[in-house]
Amino acid sequence: MTNSKWNLDVAHSSVDFSVKHMMFATVKGGFQSFEANIEADPTNLTTASISFSVDLSSVDTRNEDRDNHLRSGDFFDVENHPKMTFTSTNIEKTDDNEYNVTGDLSLHGETKTETFAVTFEGTGIDPWGNEKAGFSAEGKIKRSDYGLTWNAPLEAGGVLVGDQIKISLQLQAAKEA
Repeated sequence: MTNSKWNLDVAHSSVDFSVKHMMFATVKGGFQSFEANIEADPTNLTTASISFSVDLSSVDTRNEDRDNHLRSGDFFDVENHPKMTFTSTNIEKTDDNEYNVTGDLSLHGETKTETFAVTFEGTGIDPWGNEKAGFSAEGKIKRSDYGLTWNAPLEAGGVLVGDQIKISLQLQAAKEA
């Protein structure tokens, strides 16, 4: 097959993250607004072109005060850095339907090379005759690599917010007619 254009179905997709809180608990959140440009043969992603953009002001951790703090200059600084973007630069097949997708991740004015483990979950035809494809992705980044260094020391040692951020994506896309 050759590469085709795929349009992200945001109603059936999610961009989520988790981070350690107080060194022992995990806080989870996600983003409500994101978009992607995908040109791919979903059965062989090695030739795909993938770019992704997340509106950081759409952060949602189910706590308004925390979300506002994340939008502030202490963290995302959405006034000056409204988007997080990722553009693929290399895709390597690692197993059946499994890939390492490497690319440039830009966040908070910094760009670093990151790799995400991506799984092609399959394709199908929806009740309206549209061809759909599903993908999942997992990765980890260090927020300090992007200048996101705000923290608070804990009385017993350690810090309030962990440095490692786990990122998880569940994506559904429709083949462009």
